[in-house]
Amino acid sequence: MEQSPGQYLRRRVPSTKPPFTLGELKSRVPKHCFESSLLRSCYYLARDVALLCALFLSADTYIPSLAWPLQWVAWPIYWAAAGTVAFGLWFHGHECIHDAFSNHKWINDAVGFVVFTGLLVPYFPWKCSHIKHHANTGTLEKDEAVVPKQRPSKARRFLNNRLGRILIIGLMLTIGYPAYLLFHITGRRYPQRNNHFWPFSPMIPRRMRLWVLLSDTGVLAVLVALAWLVNVHGVAWLAIRYWAPYMVVNAWLVASTLNHAHPALAHYDEDTWDWLLGTLTCTMDRDFGPLLNWVFHDGLNFHMVHHVFPRIPHYHLREATEALKPVLGEYYHSDATPPHRALYQVVKECVFVREDVDQRGVYWYEGLFDM
Repeated sequence: MEQSPGQYLRRRVPSTKPPFTLGELKSRVPKHCFESSLLRSCYYLARDVALLCALFLSADTYIPSLAWPLQWVAWPIYWAAAGTVAFGLWFHGHECIHDAFSNHKWINDAVGFVVFTGLLVPYFPWKCSHIKHHANTGTLEKDEAVVPKQRPSKARRFLNNRLGRILIIGLMLTIGYPAYLLFHITGRRYPQRNNHFWPFSPMIPRRMRLWVLLSDTGVLAVLVALAWLVNVHGVAWLAIRYWAPYMVVNAWLVASTLNHAHPALAHYDEDTWDWLLGTLTCTMDRDFGPLLNWVFHDGLNFHMVHHVFPRIPHYHLREATEALKPVLGEYYHSDATPPHRALYQVVKECVFVREDVDQRGVYWYEGLFDM
């Protein structure tokens, strides 16, 4: 079920168990797609680091010499470009979590730790929550990343208008990801405090507590380094060179949840949920155009096959997806809506979920009437 650019995908996904098995899907994917190449992964990592360094050095060297009116144009261009490239860099850390970067677990964790820590993301606790997200995609009880509300809040009712939705999008893009790390908003509800920095959070297994402290220490070390830069260069210097692109990274991280938020997608209660059904019908490939797809290493536009087989490295996702499309049939979903329009669509039409009147245990996104 694919969509042409500029048009929303409206038809709901099938909500019954697929007529094929995971083994049948795996047999259709060429075997080499499951093979990771450390050399090839390092090439893409080095490419992104080099591109990010080039953007920083160019901006730091040339933009301050421009006249002030031109600087007001040049700096935002740098922020958008550097933040977008840094989000592409984040995907390498994401691949390390799934052991898709290389065949060596210690290399994966070492690279992932460095990449995520540089972006102020605690690697090991995020790894815990993300693996649980993959294991429980589509459930209303246990998904660690995307758990929609089953009734709209008073605040959402009050903000159910164009200006209110724009305000919500602004809050999502600026404080949404830090709020997820600190308060686990949008994720599974626990009876006690839960976040990605507290080693005794309920989502953290006992055996991972020391690794959480290591992640916290890494993030703290980066914050100390940033404080040192503030002391040397000043707050404004750091804000326009690091913090503004960092906010763009966070905005893209929020936008990446569009893979699991769409009016056509389904959710299930624990009794109805099935792993393959939830994975396929609560995941939407988001095609953001050739340039962004390239920068993001096909992580968003071939997201479904990543959820089915998370150890497939990004450079094989396209081939694996094309191999699976004939088998998936109506269980394959793709949307080419541009990200800004997709965000507005989700804020407007995916306010909460309501149980299907004809199919118990199946829930669909609902919106609110305009005020």
